[in-house]
Amino acid sequence: MVVALIVGVGPILSLQAQQNAGSIDVPAGVHIVLTAKGEGAQVYTCSAAADQSKWLLKGPDARLLDDAGTQIGTHFAGPTWKLTDGSQVVGEMIASRPSPDAGSVAWLLLRAKSGTPTGRLADVAFIRGTETHGGVADPAGCLTTADAGKTVQVPYSATYSFYSEK
Repeated sequence: MVVALIVGVGPILSLQAQQNAGSIDVPAGVHIVLTAKGEGAQVYTCSAAADQSKWLLKGPDARLLDDAGTQIGTHFAGPTWKLTDGSQVVGEMIASRPSPDAGSVAWLLLRAKSGTPTGRLADVAFIRGTETHGGVADPAGCLTTADAGKTVQVPYSATYSFYSEK
């Protein structure tokens, strides 16, 4: 079974089977503001309820890098992207599609639901996560109630593209 993160609002997110949930194409008329590579880990906690255990996503813990490999920001739970200029944006999932790379988190299209009034991310309306590699927790590590509370960090990378309607 291929699994991926489903981005939500709460601090802990459920791990769901990848499925097609609409197009991840950005709407017509938007333009790219920034593209950055995310490198880091997807952090999961094993949760046990009754006789079932499953990985719950706590969130990403990643660095955002420019084309030269210089860190320009961070990506963390929310999901939130924050740049070194102080600007940040929080996204809300619109659509996802399975990554063509087995064992990798889904490709996503998110709408900006909040952000800062100034800085490079101030006018961001959409965020796309593509070219994902890794990031899916091994189900074998969270099988029984004895695994409850266990935390894993699964290395991943992705390309994040930020778009404005202005």
